[in-house]
Amino acid sequence: MSPTLADEIRNRLGDLSPAERKVARVLLAGYPAAVFETVATIAERASVSAPTVLRCASRLGYKGFPDLQAALRSELDARTASPITLYEASGSSERRSRPKRSEEASDARLGDRLALLQQAVSQTFEEVAPQEFSDAVRLLSDPRRRVHVAGGRFTHLLAQYLGLHLTQFRDQVDFMPDRDVERTSFLTQLTRRDVTVLFDYRRYEADKTVIAELARERGGKVIVFTDPWLSPAAAHADVVLITQVTSDSPYDSLTPALALIESLVAAVLDQVGTEGHERMKRAESVARRTGLL
Repeated sequence: MSPTLADEIRNRLGDLSPAERKVARVLLAGYPAAVFETVATIAERASVSAPTVLRCASRLGYKGFPDLQAALRSELDARTASPITLYEASGSSERRSRPKRSEEASDARLGDRLALLQQAVSQTFEEVAPQEFSDAVRLLSDPRRRVHVAGGRFTHLLAQYLGLHLTQFRDQVDFMPDRDVERTSFLTQLTRRDVTVLFDYRRYEADKTVIAELARERGGKVIVFTDPWLSPAAAHADVVLITQVTSDSPYDSLTPALALIESLVAAVLDQVGTEGHERMKRAESVARRTGLL
């Protein structure tokens, strides 16, 4: 996954002149909308000349300011892509109309798909900031905190996977209610003791951003799992865990996210220690006694 335009600007700040850095900061402060302002407007906001804005775009590696804006349009198109647009862009419909492949060709294709997933998982683990991961482990292993998890259309499966594992070895883990009245009551009771874990991948869901805002307003902590384009909820998060979504189908892959969740669960269990082991034994005893095992 290539870096976003905002990432590129941040990474190149050191290469810019003081006047050009003023332009870059204006672009970052109002990103992404600020990039679509006129050169004159950006120059005025940065208190520099129009030629300085143009030089900044050039120093960032673009032919001109319209070229920089075009790059952002492409990024935003990717950020809001749906399975339908991805299907059409990938040429999947053309592949389906072709004659069926031989068994040998199909085997080779399976190998290509495996390589793609392996690359996505590897890139996810390489790019996750160690401090972000450590902060997530610290928050989720703190017995004084309550943990709430919520996902979206498909990512509710990831939320359930994380939550069900956490319930095995720690107390006070809840799933965000689906029904309106129950969810409203649930969100009203959020406090500074709470850790809210949200899964929000493109196309982002507005309620996840609102939940993150409410949790922060009440002094709680927020962990957001998202894709490289970043859910709007990430702006309100204490921890942001970014996972790749590359796949060879119109559907984003959640395999890297699942792999990161399993690593997080293992790290949290290590941090909880013997108390987690005792909690697991008590839970299994209850399950056997009630005929659930």
